[in-house]
Amino acid sequence: MSDEHRIKIGNSNILNNLIKHADGKLDMSSTQVQVGLGLLKKVMPDLQAITLDAKIDASITIESPKDKLSGFLDDIAKRGGETS
Repeated sequence: MSDEHRIKIGNSNILNNLIKHADGKLDMSSTQVQVGLGLLKKVMPDLQAITLDAKIDASITIESPKDKLSGFLDDIAKRGGETS
């Protein structure tokens, strides 16, 4: 289907008429409804639910400032009190 046809369908009153029909304000035959829905499918994407099934294997290590300080002091103690 060409872009020109998509534009014409998009600019038509198909969607408005289907909404009016659903609200009971416009009488349409089942054939008209089916054709209208078919044309809308040509210009509007189908919205589908997509399910992702994945296993994620990751680990995160969070070191608190207290742990860092403790490690720093342990390193100093191992070096005999020298800081450099």
